[in-house]
Amino acid sequence: METLQQTKDIHRLTLPTPFTVGPVNVYLVKGEKLTLIDVGPNTKEAKEALITQLDELGYDLLDIEQVVLTHHHPDHTGLLELFSAHADIVGHRRNEPWISRDEDFINHIISFFKEFLPQQGITGDMEKWIYAFFNNEYLTAPVSLTHIIRDGDEVPGMSGWIAYEAKGHAQSHLVFYRESDGVLLGGDHIIGHISSNPLLEPPYFGETERPRPLLQYNEALRKCLKLDISVVYSGHGKEVRNIAPLLERRFERQKQRAEKVLGYLKEQPMTAFEISKKLFPAVYMSEMMLTMSETIAQLDYLEYEGLLTIDKSDVSWKYGAK
Repeated sequence: METLQQTKDIHRLTLPTPFTVGPVNVYLVKGEKLTLIDVGPNTKEAKEALITQLDELGYDLLDIEQVVLTHHHPDHTGLLELFSAHADIVGHRRNEPWISRDEDFINHIISFFKEFLPQQGITGDMEKWIYAFFNNEYLTAPVSLTHIIRDGDEVPGMSGWIAYEAKGHAQSHLVFYRESDGVLLGGDHIIGHISSNPLLEPPYFGETERPRPLLQYNEALRKCLKLDISVVYSGHGKEVRNIAPLLERRFERQKQRAEKVLGYLKEQPMTAFEISKKLFPAVYMSEMMLTMSETIAQLDYLEYEGLLTIDKSDVSWKYGAK
């Protein structure tokens, strides 16, 4: 793993993860407060790499004055406990139920997916599997945000950096933009070598409908195109420059995948799980939440475009082409 200076006040620290996405990037930002953007997963290897790379820069864990989160996923928040006693924890309000391990919220997640997944054609006892996916060993010990930032806010302790909501990959996702040099700390919103998964999440408390993450993701990408971005420092992989051609390719790829799904449905109505098997024949079981998220995302896209019918007369819904 490596430490790399991105600008005079930003250093990239690359930490190992146990996930298929590979290493995660966290960023040390020298503002009014010494800030860490994300912290890595809750593993011994990531902790050792973080300590070593901070030491190479002349710092230790106690020097970090605040942690600012791009989003709640465990490869970005797992080591929060290392900082919760001495540093501010800053992020979108929707990080809170995840990082605090709120029991009511976990039960809400389980209840939602126990109803939702059979509607998509998945049957059997899913509670243990759902609980394991959303409550795995790489999560942080329960911590809480000390400061909430919203779309358009300046990031505390980082003058000149503005937070923008970038929902889609996560409902808690923020990116941080500095207009003076066009730098975007992009988390998992824009990654050069892979497209971000539009992950399924339940409705949050007070809401009645689940989010449509792919539609949100496309909207947030278009918002980024309106910013004068010189470089994106991503949560995974290398920095990204000249983002417009990359995002246009992503939009086209999304359209092609949706058209592929529509082609299946023109042949016959199918459940979402049946579609997922055709889209991801090698991994539809081993990566079920990811593959189902991607499948539902394409169905959301087709529904938004007015190209989809949904038959809800049975336990498992059937999707068809108009």
